[in-house]
Amino acid sequence: MTVYAIIGGTGLTQLEGLNIHRSLALDTPYGAPSAQIQVGEYGGREVLFLARHGHPHRLPPHQVNYRANLWALKQAGAEAILAVNAVGGIHASMGTGHFCVPHQLIDYTSGRQHTYFADDLEQVTHIDFSYPYSESLREQLVAALAAEGCAYSSHGVYACTQGPRLETVAEIARLERDGCDIVGMTGMPEAALARELELDYACLALVVNPAAGKSTAVITMAEIEQALHDGMGKVKSTLARVLAG
Repeated sequence: MTVYAIIGGTGLTQLEGLNIHRSLALDTPYGAPSAQIQVGEYGGREVLFLARHGHPHRLPPHQVNYRANLWALKQAGAEAILAVNAVGGIHASMGTGHFCVPHQLIDYTSGRQHTYFADDLEQVTHIDFSYPYSESLREQLVAALAAEGCAYSSHGVYACTQGPRLETVAEIARLERDGCDIVGMTGMPEAALARELELDYACLALVVNPAAGKSTAVITMAEIEQALHDGMGKVKSTLARVLAG
């Protein structure tokens, strides 16, 4: 039986309903992960949970130790990663509260430790990253969203920006010209590192605000926090349905 790990993003620093059996304080060759890995029962099966930004929520996107996080999850036994991400909506269909299970991504980040294949190599190593997300995991997420009656898109292109600031109107216009549908700050290098470790990986993205220029209103943290509050129940029920699969 596949061992699933959930990486919780903004708004999901704790997985309510997780019957915790133990917490793992793991060290890795890349330092400490964002938080202890919680091992427990959720959706009727054992699952691992890691808060991407720490608990409490303290690590900005560009300072998350993605290499330590993914390494620790694999060390703890994870075989498949369900990553939860809060994003901005670029495409007109991606309104606040909408879910997207992206099938592609574009990386706009810089300066992040983005690979395990960097030091003391015996040979140069490349991975095939043509399709960054596991199709079987994506299909499970899409089926769960449909069964939960959520508004969702089964495909989308995720733009990963550096953060921690939000984007300018001109930057969002550029991302839209590039074909991006949603924008977030944590999708990379997480997805690529999972591929390097041969972990299945898929993203459940919740739109928490219109991207810059996609609304006449100013983007506020209060708006984002309300959208997170409203959407987390559906996130948790969707994840539980996938795990119960």
